[in-house]
Amino acid sequence: MNRRTFIASALAASALRPLHAADVATAAAQAHTEIWRRFIDKFGIMIDFADLDGKVSLPTPEELRAGKPNALGWWAPIENGAMFNGLYMDAALLRWQRTRSTEDAAKARKLMQGLLHLNSISDVKGFVGRGVAEDGKSHYPMGSNDQTLPWFLGLWRYWSSDLATAEEKQRIAKHLVETAEVIVSMKWQMPAEQPFGKRGGFGGFSFDSSPRLLFVCKALHQVTGDAKWDQLYRTSLTERGGKENLTRLEICQHGMVFEYARYHTWTSCTCVASVRALWEMEKDDTIRAAYAQGLQASADLAFKSLPMAEKFDNADTSHFEMDWRVMNADWKPQQTEQEAQDLAHLQLKKFHKVAPRRSKETEFVREPTAAAWVVTLAPDTTILKSRAADVERVIAHYDYSKLYYSQFFWADSAWERLAAAQASTPAARR
Repeated sequence: MNRRTFIASALAASALRPLHAADVATAAAQAHTEIWRRFIDKFGIMIDFADLDGKVSLPTPEELRAGKPNALGWWAPIENGAMFNGLYMDAALLRWQRTRSTEDAAKARKLMQGLLHLNSISDVKGFVGRGVAEDGKSHYPMGSNDQTLPWFLGLWRYWSSDLATAEEKQRIAKHLVETAEVIVSMKWQMPAEQPFGKRGGFGGFSFDSSPRLLFVCKALHQVTGDAKWDQLYRTSLTERGGKENLTRLEICQHGMVFEYARYHTWTSCTCVASVRALWEMEKDDTIRAAYAQGLQASADLAFKSLPMAEKFDNADTSHFEMDWRVMNADWKPQQTEQEAQDLAHLQLKKFHKVAPRRSKETEFVREPTAAAWVVTLAPDTTILKSRAADVERVIAHYDYSKLYYSQFFWADSAWERLAAAQASTPAARR
């Protein structure tokens, strides 16, 4: 047997070797530790990337006012704070429910405070920011639907938990109501600062829209008890639209679909999480069954992405360019959302040439870890337990101390969901 054949055989045997529970638990613990060591800033907001010591140069207030590298904040280290905080709240609360430790309570509370902070940095009502500069105030002028839905979701989860105090519940409710009222008044568009005005929305008839709108209505009714939100929810459920003229409930029942790329679980997982929350809140058996069907369909699709984790080489040494400011070479003023998007796409195309590591982490870490979480969101614990080894293989695959992007936090989330399901705790059935 030559050396190449021996190495290939060894790798194949390693991939087929059964995982030990301790290996998975150790990997999950490392993922959790690395998130909190390197990626949660002093305001309780998750940043996108940092070096292996947790260092990163944030945009300055002047750069943020100018919209550098672009006014959307795409590819900057504070691009996805609202999205990541809101989604990661699921793991934080499940962990606290499992451990009941003071430390884990403080972590969940810090994420909640970060979410509220992102809704308090602009004079534009209803604005949810992506992240902040060192001054804790300066920010990019546009959020998005992908940022705002997880913001609602994370705060609702915290509000619904036993951890929330009466004062926190009141404060969270105030932010949720004020923000939702603005969005509804704008026909479900997300408010942005001038000259942009708005960025993204929940009003469409697609899987990346319908679950978000329904969740906001349902959550606001639960938080406020105001019948108008329930009426809006009931009306929105049966409204039809889109290419196939489906109702929003039918769209949720069909589950996650990939529309604008070969796969994008990392963004569509926000909608799967919305359906999961709807399933938890819904009392009508027929509607709840439709949500359960959509969750299982989403899990089935996400399951196909899990093997992508094996394509990531932990020994890879390709360059990760920490200096995101190299993209400023193409910067120009932007007055519209489209101008900002066009600039951002040009910048990324060039950035890939100087930062080959980036695409490896986004494709072979971000996608399969987000998919692993989606698999665990389906409520059928029997099916989930049959897939647990596949999810665990994803969690155990990475050396999280060598990843530059924070977009592996879903591994921690998937681990906590698995732990809840395997222990048959109330958290697994809620």
